[in-house]
Amino acid sequence: MDSALHESSLHSLPLLARGKVRDNYAVGEDRLLMIASDRLSAFDVVMGEPIPGKGALLTRMALFWFDKLGHIVPNHLTGEDPLSVVAADEVPQVRDRAMLVKRLKPLPVEAVVRGYLAGSGWKEYQESQSVCGEKLPAGLKNASRLPQPIFTPATKAEMGDHDENISYDQMVGIIGAELAGKVREVSIRLYTEAAAFALTKGIIIADTKFEFGLDEDGTLTLMDEVLTPDSSRYWPVEGYSEGVNPPSYDKQFVRDWLEQATVNGALWGKTAPAPALPASVIEHTASKYREALDRLTA
Repeated sequence: MDSALHESSLHSLPLLARGKVRDNYAVGEDRLLMIASDRLSAFDVVMGEPIPGKGALLTRMALFWFDKLGHIVPNHLTGEDPLSVVAADEVPQVRDRAMLVKRLKPLPVEAVVRGYLAGSGWKEYQESQSVCGEKLPAGLKNASRLPQPIFTPATKAEMGDHDENISYDQMVGIIGAELAGKVREVSIRLYTEAAAFALTKGIIIADTKFEFGLDEDGTLTLMDEVLTPDSSRYWPVEGYSEGVNPPSYDKQFVRDWLEQATVNGALWGKTAPAPALPASVIEHTASKYREALDRLTA
């Protein structure tokens, strides 16, 4: 197992931002070096313990999907070797876990597509029979497959805050009707094609979120990560049934553990700092990420 990288530290490039998982460095004026660390976030809180090998697995999976879905929408990859822009002593921090990408103007919304009812969508459905303003049929259960995928955008949270679901009309108010329509159409196409392929590998992609930016010509461009277990809900087909939370390849195992974790005798309140993850949770999570990649790319 790889030695874990909780936080990168490059001296040859200026650090622009450190997100929940990725560290972004400026490469000139027009490119970014995105390093996927082994950090894990759950409930928008970064865990204190890294998941060894996770950043490399996420990068391999994102590159797999960027390649497979490149005919639908342009993406941010430059095709250049990330190792070509760092110093020799920084190579171990970058190898296999970084992408050299175009610098874009990010859209201030997240494009969430749901093919199944789960997580916050299931909670909202129980209260209103809708998700983010999208009315749904009566009688659906936890983990039910939806009649067709629905687009349910969210606003991007600052570090430590929670993403907030919004309606499509609110999204139109933020980025305009034409761009919102394009994002919705492309997102549903991406999800539909990816979900159909994953199903042939025995994996259900219940939902996912995409991030987009605009290049210097105003072209809509897929960015950040895509269809990884960090940004998607992955379920093995053989464990799926309606009415219960299916076993998953994503962070749900960690979330479930955190839901019953205690701090100073009380249930953890989902604010930093997070309780320390036991070695068994770390290893189980790492093995699930590996299994998802192996199944997809087999």
